[in-house]
Amino acid sequence: MSSVVAQSLHVFGLRAHVANNIFFFDEQTVMFPSGNHCVKYNVDQKWQKFIPGSDKSQGMLALSISPNRRYLAISETVQEKPVITIYELSSIPCRKRKVLSNFDFPVQKFISMAFSPDSKYLLAQTSAPESNLVYWLWGKQKVMAIIRTDIQNNPIYQVSFNPQDNTQVCVTGNGIFKLLRFTEGTLKQTNFQRGEPQNYLAHAWVSEDRIIVGTDTGKLFLFESGDQRWETSIMVKEATSGSKSLDIIQESESLIEFPPASSPVPSYEQILTASNYSQLSMPQVFTIAAYSKGFACSAGPGRVLLFEKIEEKDFYRESREIRIPVDPQSNDPSQSDKQDILCMCFSPSEETLVASTSKNQLYSITMSLTEISKGEPAHFEYLMYPLHSASITGLATCIRKPLIATCSLDRSIRIWNYESNTLELFKEYQEEAYSISLHPSGHYIVVGFADKLRLMNLLIDDIRSFKEYSVRGCKECAFSNGGHLFAAVNGNVIHIFTTTSLENISNLKGHTGKVRSVVWNADDSKLISGGTDGAVYEWNLSSGKRETECVLKSCSYNCVAISPDSKIIFAVGSDQTLKEIADSSVLREMSAYEVVYTAIVISHSGRMMFVGTSIGTIRAMKYPLPLQKEFNEYQAHAGPVTKMLLTFDDQFLLTAADDGCLFTWKVFDKDGRGIKREREVGFAGEVLVTKTDMEEKAQIMLELKTRVEELKMENEYQLRLKDMNYTEKIKELTDKFVQEMESLKTKNQVLKTEKDKQDVSHREHIEDLLDKQSRELQDLESSNNQKLLLEYEKYQELQLKSQRMQEEYEKQLRDNDETKSQALEELTEFYEAKLQEKTTLLEEAQEDVRQQLREFEETKKQIEEDEDREIQDIKTKYEKKLRDEKESNLRLKGETGIMRKKFSSLQKDIEERTNDIDVLKGEQVKLQGVIKSLEKDIQGHKREIQERDETIQDKEKRIYDMKKKNQELEKFKFVLDYKIKELKKQIEPRENEIKVMKEQIQEMEAELEHFHKQNTQLELNITELWQKLRATDQEMRRERQKERDLEALVKRFKTDLHNCVAFIQEPRLLKEKVRALFEKYVQRADMVEIAGLNTDLQQEYARQREHLEKSLTTVKKKVVKEKELHRTDYVRIMQENVSLIKEINELRRELKFTRSQVYDLESALKLTKKIRPQEAPEAVPSKESLSVSPTMRLNEQEETGRIIEMQRLEIQRLRDQIQEQDQVPGLHTLAGIRLPSLNSEMDFEVETR
Repeated sequence: MSSVVAQSLHVFGLRAHVANNIFFFDEQTVMFPSGNHCVKYNVDQKWQKFIPGSDKSQGMLALSISPNRRYLAISETVQEKPVITIYELSSIPCRKRKVLSNFDFPVQKFISMAFSPDSKYLLAQTSAPESNLVYWLWGKQKVMAIIRTDIQNNPIYQVSFNPQDNTQVCVTGNGIFKLLRFTEGTLKQTNFQRGEPQNYLAHAWVSEDRIIVGTDTGKLFLFESGDQRWETSIMVKEATSGSKSLDIIQESESLIEFPPASSPVPSYEQILTASNYSQLSMPQVFTIAAYSKGFACSAGPGRVLLFEKIEEKDFYRESREIRIPVDPQSNDPSQSDKQDILCMCFSPSEETLVASTSKNQLYSITMSLTEISKGEPAHFEYLMYPLHSASITGLATCIRKPLIATCSLDRSIRIWNYESNTLELFKEYQEEAYSISLHPSGHYIVVGFADKLRLMNLLIDDIRSFKEYSVRGCKECAFSNGGHLFAAVNGNVIHIFTTTSLENISNLKGHTGKVRSVVWNADDSKLISGGTDGAVYEWNLSSGKRETECVLKSCSYNCVAISPDSKIIFAVGSDQTLKEIADSSVLREMSAYEVVYTAIVISHSGRMMFVGTSIGTIRAMKYPLPLQKEFNEYQAHAGPVTKMLLTFDDQFLLTAADDGCLFTWKVFDKDGRGIKREREVGFAGEVLVTKTDMEEKAQIMLELKTRVEELKMENEYQLRLKDMNYTEKIKELTDKFVQEMESLKTKNQVLKTEKDKQDVSHREHIEDLLDKQSRELQDLESSNNQKLLLEYEKYQELQLKSQRMQEEYEKQLRDNDETKSQALEELTEFYEAKLQEKTTLLEEAQEDVRQQLREFEETKKQIEEDEDREIQDIKTKYEKKLRDEKESNLRLKGETGIMRKKFSSLQKDIEERTNDIDVLKGEQVKLQGVIKSLEKDIQGHKREIQERDETIQDKEKRIYDMKKKNQELEKFKFVLDYKIKELKKQIEPRENEIKVMKEQIQEMEAELEHFHKQNTQLELNITELWQKLRATDQEMRRERQKERDLEALVKRFKTDLHNCVAFIQEPRLLKEKVRALFEKYVQRADMVEIAGLNTDLQQEYARQREHLEKSLTTVKKKVVKEKELHRTDYVRIMQENVSLIKEINELRRELKFTRSQVYDLESALKLTKKIRPQEAPEAVPSKESLSVSPTMRLNEQEETGRIIEMQRLEIQRLRDQIQEQDQVPGLHTLAGIRLPSLNSEMDFEVETR
């Protein structure tokens, strides 16, 4: 804890929007909410005592005092949770009696509360959407009953108890009027609403079963046991001449009118049709207060009506009117009484009525004054003094006087005295005041208004401007400590003015954001400024330049302060830290613990520091600043603290906030000693008065003196006349009294004589009575003596009789004692035996009981241990949850504080913009004409724009369609990319294989090129061989498929050939048969081959042709190049080919010749067969021998056969190589022409022939 202590001393302010915000504690003490305190204010002695709100409270919502004045209930919101705190007012200081914070039902906040007549029960109403009404036995924190009063989210304004009955309550709201009774543990509605629902704003109990209810349309209803008995409408009529009057239209259910005593009441239709009234408004009844004679209710802005009960009837009539007076200091006096009265309360003796208004003002009136002022309306008086009704934006104090200057968004400037706790001066203006500074002498102030900066004199009874500067919206201004200079902020520029010549001597530019705070050092040589741009600058006023600077862009500074030795600058801002800055660097940062510091001040002694927070609390800490969390935190305001100051003697701390309240605090150290600075001179008593005011007052004084003298003369004359009149009257009265005295004396003598006569008669009568009494007494004595003797004799006889009876009874007693003793002995023996049996049984039973107890204790112990473990687990679980919730609440609270600050700054910006809008409205009117002329052009442009919009829309549709297609294609692209990736993974091993194959292909291509060269050289000469090669190629490809067919064909051919051999002796027939055999087999085979080749070859041909056409172009290019290189080789090869062709031709000739010889020999053989047909089987081998024999003889034939065999082998080798190349993928035969088979050589030779 810090050793610096601040004690709240006095507050200037009221929070009007707290429900039930004013009430009496006793006849002289009223209580009302101010800041985050509830204040007890003594009207006579003017002292204040404070009941602070709960820690981390976000403001009070509703108050309620118990009927016995012992308890006070306060509804608050603490860390986003509703809390009801009940204080005991009888203890000093007031202590907390109960705190209701843990609720088993959903609740956001409590908006209205009421104590029961015996103060034991508390009624609390929650806000929408829950709208629960809770009936508490608050002493035991027990909820007796709970009921939902509304299900349509309508607002509820007031709840109350019947003043004579704990079980009956009333609830009113928008469309809600309910009477509830607590029975059998629940609240049950006892009334039924009839007619149209009204917006019931307030109600009050006027008796045990009667309630007065007011609405927002100026209607008053009287309900008895839930049924409407009476209705009144309050109409406020404003006349054209400016005079105002109130008329009451009263209608009851029984159609009986109750007009006021002053004048007859016109009907409702007559008021509507009256011509002399310009406006008819319906006042809202915000509050009703009951007292013994009737009740008081608010009747529109600034008015209260008193209603008194009519004796012979159970209804009420309006008896008095009370108004809020017109304020002469207001800039618009006609509007000063336009305040809604929100709450009223009568003192316990009903001598005083106090009221609070929507503009945070407190008024009172003595009820005896209302009775004196009959006919004319009475007027309220301020309970204390006029208070601020909006956020306080500026705060200043001075050295020579105990004055505080404040300015507010309510457009007023107020000068307070913190010694006497009074309001010295007060004035309202047309513009809002944003900043204020008080000259050290206390005679001048500088005020930053929305339109200008004004330098003003503080006169004895007025605040008067004497110099204006065109500085708009000055949010910060400050006099220097010596008073010879003052600084004023305009946005991000600081203007320095001198108070001697009133000129602007310097402008300090450097901030990029708004300047939020300026402060002078002790000797006024330097000025320190901080702004929203995160910069803290120290300016040298002699040069007008910055000496030091510290910029932190992430922080928006709210306030700066400087130590008394001018070495260290303290700054607070939005980053929740307190910074010590020296020599352009941050020496130290102290955390604000999840709140934003909005203001800071350090004492002139340098030992104390105070900071204000965004949640309205004050923190007091010593300087140098401690390392740990050592400070005292005090509940102060219900909004962010805007300004803080210490008086020059460090005795008092002054704080102002957004809630419109000004607090003064007494500063102590930890031991309770005030921290004082020695004052050499006391406070000054001088005031400023202008010469014209003095002359006017002197003239007025002279006039008043003459008037007084004249009045003295008149009074003396009047006194003389009155003396003369009075002396004459006295003489007349003395004569009259003397005569009356004489007559009275004679009457007295007559009465005395009569008295003497009556005394004598009384004496005689008394003597007769005494004689008579003595005689009667003697007679009674004699008769009584005789009776006594007789009674004595009877007594002696009875005494003897009683002795005899006593002896008899004693004898009987002795006999009875003997029999009794015998019977007793017998019974004792019998019962002792029984007792022994029972004791044995009892011991057994006790043993069983002890055993059961041991078992019970053991089970109980186990159960308790289990329960303790479960409780501990649950406790740890919920404690963890609670810690998490607390952390989140603290974090959210900080965020809400920042958001509130942003919201307030935005509100100020909005207000600035509204002022700019008002200025621009004038310019707007001027520009209306120009706008009208341009509207025609705009219409033409609009048509063009419309046409272009249509085209744009069409294009946008197309773009949209294209985008859709693009999206679909992107989807396909994504799928294909994925497939490509997968295929690439599969292709990689194949690519390696392809690479190897490509190398092989390249080698083969090299060989192929070599063979192509040879083929091209041979193409010119061996065109005839292509057909043979084609046929052989077809045979090789289809050899396996046609093997069986060929075998069958060979068999048929052999049989046919065997048949032909039979005609060997007949050459002609043999020739025909051979030709027929040739035609049968050779032609059919060719046709079969052609038919089979057509289908397969067309496909193969088309496929190879595409490839070869592509490769042909590349090959041609290569051929052209190689043609030139290998021309000599071509020539040589051509020559060799020519020689070979010659040899082939020669061989063909020789072959031809040999065939003819073979033919001749065969024919000769046939002839022999014909001659010897029986030797035909033996002729076959002879044929072979004959056919071989000529070849054996001809060496040329053998040579040609060898050559042909070699050529055939070479051709076969070339075909094998071509087939191998065809099997390699991607390579095909060069020209796509199949070589003819060797079997077609004979046909080719025949054709060449």
